[in-house]
Amino acid sequence: MRIATWNINGIKARLPLLLLWLKQESPDIVCLQEIKSVDEAFPRSEIEALGYNLETHGQKSWNGVAILSKLKFDEVHRGLPGDDEDLQARLIEGVFSTEGGVVRVCNIYLPNGNPVDTEKFPYKLRWMDRLIEFVEARLLLEEPFVLLGDFNLIPAGIDAHDPAAWWGDALFRPESLEKWRRLKNLGLTDALRSVSSEPCYTFWDFQTGAWRRDAGIRIDHLMLSPQAADRLDGVTIHRDVRGWDKPSDHVPVEGRFTL
Repeated sequence: MRIATWNINGIKARLPLLLLWLKQESPDIVCLQEIKSVDEAFPRSEIEALGYNLETHGQKSWNGVAILSKLKFDEVHRGLPGDDEDLQARLIEGVFSTEGGVVRVCNIYLPNGNPVDTEKFPYKLRWMDRLIEFVEARLLLEEPFVLLGDFNLIPAGIDAHDPAAWWGDALFRPESLEKWRRLKNLGLTDALRSVSSEPCYTFWDFQTGAWRRDAGIRIDHLMLSPQAADRLDGVTIHRDVRGWDKPSDHVPVEGRFTL
């Protein structure tokens, strides 16, 4: 089974790109972030025509997440528990039945947190605290669980072309990394780092000519429960997509599993 994550940076602007990639690669499950669309306006028919079932958790102009799946959804959950006043659309989870049993896929768009001297950074940290509680409960189910998406977090220096330039940013500072360690120490495996120790990037900023200089960072992750990690066959970063016409600033990251 092939499960991918991709911050699409606006479904309306990237729909031709998405459709082309789906036709070429045909992954089983694709988790999109930053769809920037309400549920009613999401272009369902074009995607469903390619054989995908579709569930969204949208928001006008901002945020928004979606799951595309060739498998039917057994369950769908929307929103991160723990704060009824938080209306930002940043989490959607699907449960699927496979020949090998159930698999749970949770798609997140973790807050950026910048500028750090505004309320955006404390919100990021509180959101991560809630995520840790959520994941801790999910792991008690002892089933293949894939937590994936745009984490807006650089785990280590190797995950940035120029780590010194990023240090102190909300994506790469002590408070954020402490939350990342707490999350990982619940028993999650960083899928990419379990198969590669090489510098790898998933995001290249539009504004700084980063793609031309390969000045990227790795902030799109697949984090796996022990039951999912045991079934991981490999990880692919589809970096060529960044060079396509009218790309997102992120590229798809795919995990391959025996499920």
